[in-house]
Amino acid sequence: MNVCYLINQYPKISHTFIRREILALEELGAVVKRVSIRRPPEPPVDAVDKAEELKTDFLLDGKFVFTLIKIVLCVLVTLPSFIKALTASLQLGRRAGGAYVKNLFYLLEAAWLLNYCKKHRVGHVHAHFGTNPAAVAYLCRLMGGPEYSFTVHGPEEFDAPIALSLTAKIREAKFVAAITSYCKSQLYRWADFGDWDKIVEIHCAIDSGMLASSLEEVDRYRLVSIGRLCEQKGQLILLRAIKALMEKHPRITLHLVGDGDYRQYFESFIKQEGLLSNVKILGWMSTQSIISELDKCTAMVLPSFAEGLPVVIMESFARSRPVITTYIAGIPELVSQSNGWLVPAGDEEALVKAIDELLTSSMDDREAKGRAGYAAVLERHDSKKEAVKLLNMFKGK
Repeated sequence: MNVCYLINQYPKISHTFIRREILALEELGAVVKRVSIRRPPEPPVDAVDKAEELKTDFLLDGKFVFTLIKIVLCVLVTLPSFIKALTASLQLGRRAGGAYVKNLFYLLEAAWLLNYCKKHRVGHVHAHFGTNPAAVAYLCRLMGGPEYSFTVHGPEEFDAPIALSLTAKIREAKFVAAITSYCKSQLYRWADFGDWDKIVEIHCAIDSGMLASSLEEVDRYRLVSIGRLCEQKGQLILLRAIKALMEKHPRITLHLVGDGDYRQYFESFIKQEGLLSNVKILGWMSTQSIISELDKCTAMVLPSFAEGLPVVIMESFARSRPVITTYIAGIPELVSQSNGWLVPAGDEEALVKAIDELLTSSMDDREAKGRAGYAAVLERHDSKKEAVKLLNMFKGK
């Protein structure tokens, strides 16, 4: 069976988990076509992502309009299916508060995808995220395209489930993959009772190349935080915590790996609060550079306000690094007091206390937490095991 992976932007530095999933499926013998709706704004950093870019077809490229005219004329031959999809597109627009034009564009993208699937003999479409990729797969199916499924991560899907027509997308899907038990529970809220059995738990995973079971002695005061600099994360609380800890721990340092809309504000905050010697924003980095940062730190710290289950936590555990993070969404399914520190969301004092406990802990205690994290990620997030589960779902087993 040829499978088409449909993603909004691919390859993307913050979506390495999708790349790992695709490569793991191919190792099992699956033929995977990659379709990205648009090109990511930033060029690929990682060598593997550069290779993935060459394997990816981009829906919105320079030839899209001319190709689409021919495709729509072909689709109109199957008029009943097109009318059904057009009606569904208008319903998507109504639920999205009148976003009719945007959803009509999804319909045109679905027509392109239908033609693509016929050309490449695609038997199943899998979309990542329940947002516009799932909408395009849904409309393509209504036009007579292949069966589809999609993976939900959160929190975007749960911020606006009605506007995203989550119930309708689940209803037409062959199955829906939830990355955590918490994610599955949130999908239950918006799925028809008869569709609950379609929702299966399939975890994001790390590859074996990231695994390192020993925690060597490093600078105990060096912390790293990895993630987008955006409204869902809590890096500002982390920066304030670092400021509060400087009197007791003047040697404390923090490396922020990532980029985003809040970078300029964070840079100003770091300068105003006198943190230039303690905090550095490194931007996006390749996988190997991230591994290097993790290997040099004593722990990874990631406070958040809204999450699915950050893959960077898995990556940190894969390098035997304990984590300090937030008790929300699917995070407690992987992180516990045995392998890290969990703090309430938005609680700066609790974060300060957790970091202080880390910095004053013994090497033996940090090693024990690192080993426990390594064992947890090995058990729950093995790329081959999760790919087998996914491939069986594609095949209907």
